Amino acid sequence: MAEPGVARAAAASAAAGCVVAGTVAVTVAVVAGPGPGLTGYVSEAGVTDSAYAGAYRIGVFALAAALLLLAAALPPALRMAAALLAAGGACTVLSGAVTCTAGCPLPPFEATTVADLVHGGASVVATAVVVFAMLVLALSPAAGRHLRRIARVGAALSLPIAAAIALAMLAVGRSETVGVLERLLLLVAVVWGLATAAALGLSRR
Repeated sequence: MAEPGVARAAAASAAAGCVVAGTVAVTVAVVAGPGPGLTGYVSEAGVTDSAYAGAYRIGVFALAAALLLLAAALPPALRMAAALLAAGGACTVLSGAVTCTAGCPLPPFEATTVADLVHGGASVVATAVVVFAMLVLALSPAAGRHLRRIARVGAALSLPIAAAIALAMLAVGRSETVGVLERLLLLVAVVWGLATAAALGLSRR
């Protein structure tokens, strides 16, 4: 039976691989798909009519697996952060399983379906809990200096972007600003996930 530290390092390495694979698949779907460019949501690449919906879902499920593996890779003392990442992984699975309708409409400026609300809500919660996990790691002495530094940078970048997205959605709804900010927030989350997985894989804690 593998030692706990070795098992966690293996989980971290697998998480890094899932982050890369998931990011590539989603990026291909977004770039090559029929979406409206920067003014749309990333999720629009996964609507049923898109020829790249399969690639998008595979990418989303890979990213969900990455969050679950990161949760497993964290030391036992960081169970709160692990629980948040596990919740983020579950919400990401739901986001990938329930597709939105064309345009992925969201309130308050667009008419929505139940699927739109489920997909949008799951996506928002998934992103939020990942940011909260960054905050928990940033403030936890048990995380160690390296993980805390990575988490602090991630949280410092994520929080203002997330706040700007929320304000823009409430003020103007769909816009190029929201599209760009969404991509920036996801980029920060991806880089944070890779850096955290690398740190955990090397530490073998």
